[in-house]
Amino acid sequence: MTTTATKDRTRTADRERRAPKPDAARRPRSAAAPSPFPPIADYAFLSDCHTSALVAPDGAIDWLCVPRFDSPSVFGALLDREAGFFRLAPFGIHRPATRIYEPGTNTVVTTWQTPGGWVIVRDALTIGPRHREDEVTPHTRPPADDDAEHMLVRTVLCLDGAVEVELVCEPVFDYGRIPAEWTLLDADRHIADASGADQTIRLRTDLAVGVEGGRVRGRHTLEQGEQAYCSLSWAEGLASPANVDEASAQLAATTRYWRAWLAGARLPDHRWREPIQRSALAIKGLTYMPTGATVAAATTSLPETPGGERNWDYRYTWVRDATFTLQALHWMGLDWEADEFMQFIADLEPNADGGLQIMYGIDGRRDLSETTRDDLSGYAGARPVRIGNGAFDQRQNDVYGAVLDSILLHTRRSQRLPRRLWPIVRSQAECATAVWREPDQGIWEARGAPRHYVSSKLMCWVALDRAAKLAEIRGDPGLAATWAATAQEIRADILEHGVDQRGVLRQHYETDALDASNLLAAMFGFLPPDDKRLRASVLAIADELTDDGYVLRYRTDETDDGLSGKEGTFLICSFWLVSGLTVVGELQQARDLMERLLRIASPLNLYAEEFDADTAHHLGNFPQAFSHLALIEAAARIIVVERLAEYTQ
Repeated sequence: MTTTATKDRTRTADRERRAPKPDAARRPRSAAAPSPFPPIADYAFLSDCHTSALVAPDGAIDWLCVPRFDSPSVFGALLDREAGFFRLAPFGIHRPATRIYEPGTNTVVTTWQTPGGWVIVRDALTIGPRHREDEVTPHTRPPADDDAEHMLVRTVLCLDGAVEVELVCEPVFDYGRIPAEWTLLDADRHIADASGADQTIRLRTDLAVGVEGGRVRGRHTLEQGEQAYCSLSWAEGLASPANVDEASAQLAATTRYWRAWLAGARLPDHRWREPIQRSALAIKGLTYMPTGATVAAATTSLPETPGGERNWDYRYTWVRDATFTLQALHWMGLDWEADEFMQFIADLEPNADGGLQIMYGIDGRRDLSETTRDDLSGYAGARPVRIGNGAFDQRQNDVYGAVLDSILLHTRRSQRLPRRLWPIVRSQAECATAVWREPDQGIWEARGAPRHYVSSKLMCWVALDRAAKLAEIRGDPGLAATWAATAQEIRADILEHGVDQRGVLRQHYETDALDASNLLAAMFGFLPPDDKRLRASVLAIADELTDDGYVLRYRTDETDDGLSGKEGTFLICSFWLVSGLTVVGELQQARDLMERLLRIASPLNLYAEEFDADTAHHLGNFPQAFSHLALIEAAARIIVVERLAEYTQ
């Protein structure tokens, strides 16, 4: 029963919360504060599986690194409004009527309404039939029949009336440091080269353009039925379409590529088919075709805290993503992509102890030393802007479990254990055996003191449990027994030291704080679904580690992560909670959360890393592979339960 005193305290608390703060300058910045930067979720994502681009709602390419994901940007307005952009859109109009992906593709179609009429713009990083060896970004994996053409192609068609179209191309090389030097190559003003930082890119268009300092600009009025195009090339010989028909043909070939690729996926006939399909296209778009690696995200330094310092470079491959990537790809029947990623993992150079780093470059390089670009303003003032990732040499003991779970999954799928993978099995199992008792930085790469994180020890259990199963497949019962015994030892240690008095898994051995990474206990089978401790842990996270129902990694005031500021809810953790609830039998609660998560997708059904529950804005790097991988797994778990129920009820 609510008492009068309780009501008075509640009203007093409400007044205090609404009252002006004496030091307004210290308030956390709102993710919805006015800014010249578009909201992160409003960007469209383009990819040719070598690099990617982000297109703002106003038709400007605000992010493009060439020739590959981790190269310096040539358009960097995403991180500084003076760091370069490339716009093709109606002059003076900045909000489109509609923007969609051409169905089954990563080609963006934008429709514009102006006072004079309607136009439609198509944008793609083009992919076409492979005719020769790729000298721009050479392959280490077998090349496919189609490959990147290393160019951005844009066409515009006037649907009705007459519309004045504007082209503005202002590259600034090396993350906004070096303005372009332009050279017009023909008397008709249709071809121009931009050079800087030992790089040259070619703009070609059927619009007449002029050079204005570090940019090229053109304007033309299109009548109903008329078309125009432009392209930006970094291909060998700076090859470019010569006219709008060739540009349209390249866009058509790109559409055929994406739809043919998607046709090879096994997608369920389910109400969630579309978000699963878009997630599959996003993950494929974040895959670096020459090596099979998958970048964690297309961007660097998009903030996890508005205006804060939690800004990281995610254009690298995290080894822990391996198991989630393999699960998603195999579940959708994309076995070729799964094998490519597995071969990339097999090629990686280990540390001196035989273990793998937590992350590598998309070409397999080990050194990802971090620097900051203090000359850039950062997205909406979030600084520093980081290039490289200083966590690459951290100790994170969960990496061994991710590798071995993915190898077991891949081995079961292919019904064979490739010879080149067995040495990796042995080395990762030996490393996990050697380090599981030691503290580390944990899955979230905390930059505070090392701790005995429960999820790290859990993943060491996964490592030894999976290694034992792989030894059985290989026919080595001695090793299987040894590794299984170590797995049991780790499990017993976690249950003795990593569970609080309520029977809930702790973040680490020295605290009763919660951590969303312990949802992995449900997803990796650490405890059976009917175990009271597993159920208590999942429900505690659902009830106590959420903001408006969305899951936090941890509470920053309870965790020494070496950083300041609050962060948003983590989308991967929210999707993990869907999976965890499904495992412990709370199916309707899992469905309800899944539906909420699907409703907060970006307008183009993409996800960043975080979601700010107060403002409904996305935060962090974008699009985030881990978020989309977790979406697929969460959906798959619910769909499997629903399908089984059809046959058992």
